Amino acid sequence: MNKVVDEVDFNKPIIRNKSLSASNPGNMTTSIEFPGFSSITLDEPLKHGGGGQGPSPLQGVLGSLCGCEAVTFNRTAQEKNFSYNGLKFEADYTIDIRGRMGLRTVVPHFKTVRVQVHVSTDEDEERLREVVEETEARCPVFNLIKDAGVEVESVWIRSIQN
Repeated sequence: MNKVVDEVDFNKPIIRNKSLSASNPGNMTTSIEFPGFSSITLDEPLKHGGGGQGPSPLQGVLGSLCGCEAVTFNRTAQEKNFSYNGLKFEADYTIDIRGRMGLRTVVPHFKTVRVQVHVSTDEDEERLREVVEETEARCPVFNLIKDAGVEVESVWIRSIQN
């Protein structure tokens, strides 16, 4: 089946609007509703004063980074006819919690983010490097974190398919 695509004028902004709703009952637990999808709960661990009902908001951001890179990688791979059978992410971050505690000289967000991505593919490393470079240039969440001055270490590993 042929797909008809309208010509896009990149000289004009192409704006999309997405929304969600969230509620918090006066503690550290926030329920987030995504229209047309399921909801998620973000919370802090019990040992940090939360209810332990879900991942922390910062873990949510890290998960969003992995999801956004996966979507961006997929789109880029399709454009470049790059064949792969999946991605597996391992990610972590560091934070100096003094910023969250009110010390204004310390940023309250991530200090470092490390992401390791295993790409299941038979494509060669040069082709993978090309898709990764374009993915990181296009990924909104990756660039949001990087532009915040966070030290980002991103390692993409080619895993030969079995």
